[in-house]
Amino acid sequence: MKILFITDNFPPEVNAPATRTYEHAQEWIKLGAEVTVITCAPNFPHGNVYKGYKNKLYQKEMMEGVEVIRVWSYITANSGFVKRVIDYVSFGFSAFWVGLFLKYDIVIATSPQFFTTWAAWGLSKIRRKPWIFELRDLWPESIKTVGAMKQGLIIERLEKIELALYCDATRVIAVTDAFKANLVSRGIDATKIDVITNGSNVSLFYPRPKDQELLEQYNLKDKFIIGYIGTHGMAHNLDFIVRAIAHIKDEHIHFLFIGDGAMKQKIVELANSLELKNITFLDSITKEEVPRYLAICDISLAPLKKEDNFKMVIPSKIFEASAMQKPTLLGVQGQAQEIIEKYNAGLCFEPENEADFIHKVMQLKNDPVKYQELQKGCVKLAEAYDRKKLATQMLAIIKNECPG
Repeated sequence: MKILFITDNFPPEVNAPATRTYEHAQEWIKLGAEVTVITCAPNFPHGNVYKGYKNKLYQKEMMEGVEVIRVWSYITANSGFVKRVIDYVSFGFSAFWVGLFLKYDIVIATSPQFFTTWAAWGLSKIRRKPWIFELRDLWPESIKTVGAMKQGLIIERLEKIELALYCDATRVIAVTDAFKANLVSRGIDATKIDVITNGSNVSLFYPRPKDQELLEQYNLKDKFIIGYIGTHGMAHNLDFIVRAIAHIKDEHIHFLFIGDGAMKQKIVELANSLELKNITFLDSITKEEVPRYLAICDISLAPLKKEDNFKMVIPSKIFEASAMQKPTLLGVQGQAQEIIEKYNAGLCFEPENEADFIHKVMQLKNDPVKYQELQKGCVKLAEAYDRKKLATQMLAIIKNECPG
């Protein structure tokens, strides 16, 4: 079986969509499938092409058995709505034209880069192949949630196209049960929607000792470290976290923010204006380096804005942290909170509630018995969300949609 996968993000980029697609593709190859990925030159989140790559019309490489075809797109930083839309549209257009000349049995396209699914839809019609919509985010709903665009004629048109794509897709694979419920409530047939959540790569993320060299390098020895590793975007509400940190007086508590994104500079400037001494900012690291840095953390932080749309989101970092027995301090309501509480793998605070946030921070730091209970819960959560098992389940769904 030949799978064509269209995604705007792929390694060496290190965000959640890139990691999920890459790790799934590796498992599918082990199970006998052939996988070709159409993506663009790696540039997330700053819009700068990574060293060793060029933004060319067409370039091909092999990444551990995955055939990767990179096409030209208009590249811009992960900020500014209009420029990003042009970026997404240009990639979708290029992916469509290249896809016309490839051999495959089925096409998969992943959101939230909405226009990848347009390319998959077009290819399915011309090549008469089934296509799967992998739903990672409700776009264009999410752009309203972060305030990038208000409800109006353009949003209404995009939402109609969105629903039409769900209806046309041979199958929809959502990453949360809440996404499936949302689609069903809007008239999409429940029988054509499957749920394959995010998970953890337990061969990469596993318990390990704290790296003393890193602790000394960043002057973090004897600190209780709360780490945020990921995109510093509009949805993540890190400005709220920084303001709350200013009211934590325990000098043994230290926050470590690792990553880049549209809000990174503003967050750093905010921390500087508050003259915070209990927070350290580091640039992005590779996926292979993440476990080393996560190992020095005592807690993994996973916040989002207080918006109803985010109640359907499950941050992928909760699975990676759990695999390393690092309890999560979760600032997300909905299904993510249900998972953390079900497995007792962390503590949840009400998004944008400073008093609750600080209370949970102090509880995690000062209650070693509770901390050990949460570590045991992490083990159970990681076992339940092993990415290899999830990839196998997704491949079974894909096979069912392939003729012959």
